[in-house]
Amino acid sequence: MIKVSNLHKSFGSNHVLRGIDFQAETGDVVVIIGPSGMGKSTFLRCLNYLERPEKGSIVIDQCSIEPCNATEAKIAEYRQHTAMVFQNYNLFKNKTVLENVMLPMTNVRKIPKSEAREKAIHLIQKVGLEEKIHSYPSRLSGGQQQRIGIARAMAVEPKVMLFDEPTSSLDPELVSEVLDIIRTLAKEQNKTLIVATHEMKFAMEVADRILFIDEGNIVEEGSPEEIRKGIGFERIRGFLQEFM
Repeated sequence: MIKVSNLHKSFGSNHVLRGIDFQAETGDVVVIIGPSGMGKSTFLRCLNYLERPEKGSIVIDQCSIEPCNATEAKIAEYRQHTAMVFQNYNLFKNKTVLENVMLPMTNVRKIPKSEAREKAIHLIQKVGLEEKIHSYPSRLSGGQQQRIGIARAMAVEPKVMLFDEPTSSLDPELVSEVLDIIRTLAKEQNKTLIVATHEMKFAMEVADRILFIDEGNIVEEGSPEEIRKGIGFERIRGFLQEFM
């Protein structure tokens, strides 16, 4: 379970998040949509404390964090419950696929290298790239790099996985291979997935709930069926006309 209360984040005079309240249960798949530049990525980065909010609390199961108690040690403890998949992969170019996936296990979870190697091989197989295990990122397609990014995020066994526009940097023909991996993860009931995306067909297929963020707050939310019918969702209707 993740619960967010009154989350605020500003960059100078730009008040990006304006008091977001949000809750999701274990196993929920939540898709975030909305216009570009309205806070989706900032919201996800705050959920992983890559950006420090000025105000608001986040609780994942029994672990809670807020700006007043967010020491480095507290953030490190909190991040053991979350993992982030980035738009631009963020793989270490000087490390192999295997080394990239092992890294969060050896550095964050302090797992012995032999055990981390075994688990990393299993995760790489899970995303269908065992033949690339000793390759460097420069030898992978964008879709393959993102699949390794997902394997690396899974390596910390997070309770909450955050996906920040995971297909936005991919050529159209590579999008489906990444979305297929996320669809597979969505069927696992022990993780909460929060996905910011413009892939509306995908959102309608996998989401339990869709949130529409505009001007720094969640302005509308509902199930895919409710949003598909469009009853009472004026802002979302206009957005969907552009992207579907």
